[in-house]
Amino acid sequence: MKNKFRNNEKGFALPLVLLLLVVMTIMGTTLVTISSNEHKSNTEKDSNQQTFYAAESGISVAKKYMVDNTSIITGSSQTNLDRDLKFCKASLFPNLRNSTGIILGRKSLNEVISASGDEATRLGKFSFEYFIAYSPDQNGYNSSVKKKSGTNNTLYTIYSCGCNESKDKCSAQSNIIVPLEAVVTLIN
Repeated sequence: MKNKFRNNEKGFALPLVLLLLVVMTIMGTTLVTISSNEHKSNTEKDSNQQTFYAAESGISVAKKYMVDNTSIITGSSQTNLDRDLKFCKASLFPNLRNSTGIILGRKSLNEVISASGDEATRLGKFSFEYFIAYSPDQNGYNSSVKKKSGTNNTLYTIYSCGCNESKDKCSAQSNIIVPLEAVVTLIN
């Protein structure tokens, strides 16, 4: 009776090993796929975040420009934004009522942030473009705020766009463009 029982178990190890091999292969493939997707997602999040920082840098550079060159800002002529901007189009800003403003600049992050080596190369892949326009009041006109002392302060809006490509390659068709705006008061 003992020999009969052993004869029924012959060949049982091979199907069991094959089943375990298939299960472990599926688990390994699933883990590799999940890891790959997580890596891709983290890379995309990093690129989006860096593009946002590029747009913020544009606002900071424009504010510094306004402080250093007050007379140039108040005396500058308006320009057609849609014609002169490369990737920071007026259509990205719903609060912008007309497509005129004062063009100020376009830079890559490595021109603003001092870095060396690989970090400088990485920063060179992100750029920003910015311009300034008069902030409209509730009626849509250029606004100025009259202080009690009798001086007029002009409200400007700084518009900035970050792009995940260098300033030479970035265009309106780039895959990541982050628009930001900030309202500032220029005290006369």
